[in-house]
Amino acid sequence: MLSPPSPGSPGPPRRVFIESFGCQMNDYDVARMREVLRRSGYEDTQEPEEADLIIINTCSIREKAEHKAISAAGRFKALKERRPELLLAVGGCVAQQEGEALLRRIPFVDLVFGPDQIARLPQHVGLLSGQRQVPARLRLRVARTEVIDVEDYEFLDADPRPGDVRVTALVTIQKGCDNECAYCIVPTTRGREVSRPPEQVLAEVERFVAAGAREVTLIGQNVNAYHGIGTPDGDDFAELLRRVDAVPGLLRLRFTTSHPQFFTRKVAAAFAELPRLCPWLHLPVQSGSSRVLQRMRRNYTREQYLEQIAWVRQACPDISLSTDIIVGYPGETERDFQDTLSLLSEIRYDFIYSFAYSPRPGTPAQHLPDDVPPAEKSRRLQAVQALQKEITSERLGRMVGRTEPVLIEGMARMGNGQLCGRTGGNHMVNIDPAGHTDPRALIGQLVPVTITAARTHTLAGTLS
Repeated sequence: MLSPPSPGSPGPPRRVFIESFGCQMNDYDVARMREVLRRSGYEDTQEPEEADLIIINTCSIREKAEHKAISAAGRFKALKERRPELLLAVGGCVAQQEGEALLRRIPFVDLVFGPDQIARLPQHVGLLSGQRQVPARLRLRVARTEVIDVEDYEFLDADPRPGDVRVTALVTIQKGCDNECAYCIVPTTRGREVSRPPEQVLAEVERFVAAGAREVTLIGQNVNAYHGIGTPDGDDFAELLRRVDAVPGLLRLRFTTSHPQFFTRKVAAAFAELPRLCPWLHLPVQSGSSRVLQRMRRNYTREQYLEQIAWVRQACPDISLSTDIIVGYPGETERDFQDTLSLLSEIRYDFIYSFAYSPRPGTPAQHLPDDVPPAEKSRRLQAVQALQKEITSERLGRMVGRTEPVLIEGMARMGNGQLCGRTGGNHMVNIDPAGHTDPRALIGQLVPVTITAARTHTLAGTLS
């Protein structure tokens, strides 16, 4: 467990503005950035014009990730020109992947740092802040993308403060990935798998609950490959779920993202056995074709995946399922694509995240012939999304008329005094408070809500 960095020298507070895009791991990383910088005298600001430090936290999963990072930095170029003392940093997976090359591509960026360097962020920023009186052309610019060895890696503990904690909290249990999926850059940008000691996980969950969180999501690049306990049967993740489920004051437990290669019967059974584990599972399949899965190096077949879904539905028949789909992977035939459509029809996910394949630098698939034309990729993606739209409508429609326990997360963005929250199945619900005199008092509570309507992606309801 890493010790907090030494606080900075006394003086007026400095301000940091952080812009982030990408996955839940990035959300977790941003929270840790804010905490380590807070200990060094930085306060958050929502206005980049007020900031002494601007951080762009990037994600390399999506298409054209590097271009998006450069575009995001470009929005602050004029501000940097007006205020040369402003520090501009780029973090996250694109920073890790590109390193010093990103400093050359974006000449007005001062610092590039990878995910493993978050604990040292105050030191890196402090080094650059000491150059404020140096002419801009002579200032040091730094890339810090060293990956910490598995044997030496220590997780940075969350330090939540009451009042700053949302109803739902993210708790990382492992980082990195030892799989070699042909299309994926994660092993390069996040390093090899490291599992967090269970006592650290439990202590962090307890801190979040004490600070006001009522739901915790355990996160990692590959959560169900967790191996930090050493159970006799090797199913450490199922045991960790059992331990976290027992934390006093916790109302709900979720986890993401799982890999089918490591999904076990014991984890499936947990949906029936653990009272706080929500009836929702995100299990990325990527393709419905066993032939494509083999080319992707996913290490399971369509038939094995369907068997796992059967385990889960036996334990929890009404579970909400979601997945990731890639269409147009190199070598994907029309028959392969039809296998994906048939899988969607058979499993009937509540939600999916779907993408047309595009090569990522540094991945094995980058060297495969990208032989599915862009127009065909687009057609296949549209067909997947059209089919899933029908399935999602059916899955949401089954909820209408039910009374569901909903964890109230806050006021709805649409306004009109409505609340918003999620069912156990991870469906977002906009809720009419039905004359409740103080709707905000319900935030953080698990309340019964009668579902009155299904929208495209959400539900509507009233307090019961």
